[in-house]
Amino acid sequence: KQWYQRRVRGHLQVGTETLQDKSKAVKTVLMELFVKHGNSDIEGVDCLNACYGGTAALFNAINWVESSSWDGRYAIVVAADIAVYASGAARPTGGAGAVAMLIGANAVLTLERGLRHTHMDHVYDFYKPDMNSEYPRVNGKLSIECFLRSLDITYKGYKMKAARKEGKDKVDSSHFDYLTFHSPYCKLVQKSFARVFYQDYISSDKVIDHLEPYRHIQSDYLNRDLEKAFIAHSKDSFERMTAPSLLIPRNVGNMYTATLYSCIVSLFVSKSPEEIVNTRIGAFSYGSGLASSFFSFKVSPDLERVRRFCSSLSNIPSFLESRTKVSPEHFERLMKDRELTHHLPSRRPSFEVDKLGNGTYYIVEVDSEHRRQYARTSFLDAHHPRSHDKDRLLQSDCAPHYCPHM
Repeated sequence: KQWYQRRVRGHLQVGTETLQDKSKAVKTVLMELFVKHGNSDIEGVDCLNACYGGTAALFNAINWVESSSWDGRYAIVVAADIAVYASGAARPTGGAGAVAMLIGANAVLTLERGLRHTHMDHVYDFYKPDMNSEYPRVNGKLSIECFLRSLDITYKGYKMKAARKEGKDKVDSSHFDYLTFHSPYCKLVQKSFARVFYQDYISSDKVIDHLEPYRHIQSDYLNRDLEKAFIAHSKDSFERMTAPSLLIPRNVGNMYTATLYSCIVSLFVSKSPEEIVNTRIGAFSYGSGLASSFFSFKVSPDLERVRRFCSSLSNIPSFLESRTKVSPEHFERLMKDRELTHHLPSRRPSFEVDKLGNGTYYIVEVDSEHRRQYARTSFLDAHHPRSHDKDRLLQSDCAPHYCPHM
């Protein structure tokens, strides 16, 4: 999407759990885009821990920009995954997607310094021990419990740091204009939002009669009555603060490392520039195993820059509409073919290239040594409207150096 010379990138981190090789980083494959332009001086490799890898890559890239190692160039973060499950109840939640972020000065989105809290632990809630299979081993109840417990710990830690930084006794969810969450499936996001309101309630002196029975059972993460009570209690706030962030996850499904950042993109697509300028966005990132963080971004107060940023993402709804629909039976057959062949050498995947979007990279061949060859469909800058809308294309005033496009 960016029109920079590719020499001005000095750091590239990839967050992914979709491994094609147990040694060679995905980042090294992406180096083809830069080496041919004379730039091999790009630090960084891959970050791996389930869905948290994109956040780890983002933190690493920002740390590089803020460090003595920074040489004035931009960093890039790529979060990308294919989320597939064995046939059964989990399969419909899967998806695939990628988000790329440009990291540097004068960004529309700024990560707030000193305002993040991390929780990590050793748990087998979701993991992939079989190197010959793409499918995870999942303990669903344990994973939900770990997710919500991590949210509790990181949100409380974030609130303490924010209160200390702002010289307040305490802060709560009103500290944010919008809240975004990792989204394995959208119902869990609503449960998570309700959990934030539950934490606010039990840390306050407020008394609401029908909520009081739940004040002292905060360690019961699977209590359906508590969940329903606080979903109802937070419903209006959820619709205002979080529902707009679910545009892409509702349409695409789980994208593992890319999901949280697709939620942030969704906000800029769903809301007008006037509604999102100079706001604070809270973010909760979770990766099974486990790694989690709660942090926040500030949106620029410059309305014109925010307008350009929103404009640069305005083609996303049309991209979603342009997808090809297939029946569940057809999808099952595709998944069976993938299951039987994805790990094999000497193969040429078959699909209709003419149905891929402009500028799409696709795999051509895996040779007898498992080396992968890619090609690209005819290129039209996907950052801008489609070619049939030439007037909009010519009039676009997007200034990519202003913002970290995702």
